[in-house]
Parts: sequence; structure tokens; C-alpha cells
Amino acid sequence: MPGSLSFSAHAKVMMQERMIEEDWIISTVQDPDMTEIKREDEIHYIRQTPQNGGKFLRVIINPIVRPPRVITVFFDRRVQP
Repeated sequence: MPGSLSFSAHAKVMMQERMIEEDWIISTVQDPDMTEIKREDEIHYIRQTPQNGGKFLRVIINPIVRPPRVITVFFDRRVQP
């Protein structure tokens, strides 16, 4: 899946505003520290990013569409190590 992700317009804006690299998103989806299945059409991938001071990156994906679509991305302060 990670090699063939698509990005929503919202996700692209959030990446730019929050200075989130596409490589960090791919790493998070390929090798997450945690995953949460919220609904059939929404999976959250979470990974600590050493490149950004150890903040936890949350990547929300719609796995139903092809290729899977990144809905949004953000650094989640609620996640505890």
C-alpha cells in the first residue's frame, strides 16, 4: 500500500502548513508504532518521528479507495509514549 498512496487536497495543504515530509508519512504507514481502526473506511497510523523532536505523527487513511488515500496528517500531542 505505501508505495501507491494518493493524497487528498486537504492532506497536501496540511503537509505544507505543518511541514510534514512525504517520507515521514510513508514510514508511518509502512512501520507504525500503533494503528487504530476507527471505521471500515478510516485507519489511523501513528509513529514517533525522531526527525521532528520525537512528536507522534498521525496519518489517517481511507483504505477502501484505490489507491488508498491519505485524508489528513498531523502531529498528535495526545499520544503518550
